[in-house]
Amino acid sequence: MYSKPDRRAAAAEDGALLERVEQGDAQALATIYDKYSKVVYSVSLRVLRDPASAEDVLQEIFLQLWRKPGAFSMEKGSLPGWLAVLARNRSIDLQRRKRPADSVEDVVLASSFNLAEASEHTIMIEKAQAWMEQLPIEQRQMLSMAFFDGLTHAEIAEKTGSPLGTIKTRIRRALQTLRKAAGA
Repeated sequence: MYSKPDRRAAAAEDGALLERVEQGDAQALATIYDKYSKVVYSVSLRVLRDPASAEDVLQEIFLQLWRKPGAFSMEKGSLPGWLAVLARNRSIDLQRRKRPADSVEDVVLASSFNLAEASEHTIMIEKAQAWMEQLPIEQRQMLSMAFFDGLTHAEIAEKTGSPLGTIKTRIRRALQTLRKAAGA
């Protein structure tokens, strides 16, 4: 369980590493990669269900971080959170480009990746799961479809038969509840 001082210390360390990356320090990027590559890869793999594509997304994101480290602002959130959102969005974009040619049913999962090895990430995941369990079932389902399955709001509405406005409202309320629970 992270306390606020722990989060502040991690954020300060990430900020210092990003400053070094801006100055061209490859070792600082390697440190960030070691800390957060598993998060980026796991988010991408969850959306894409293809280890090779998830690795491509991982490389693209860290290459982007190397080229434009100033794209992330510490005032807007945490570095791992930003990287996870970036991975999710990039993976969804890739999945949409591939969708006409590939059938999701034909994709074979073959990955020895084990997120449990990174205890820090496991703790964050357990917290998020506990917070999500507190959400009403409708909000939890909509949030899961949007963030873990990579569906758009319109796709969720079509799949569930619910109005688009209802989908958007449930997801927004779920995110607001999770932000309050996380103390953000």
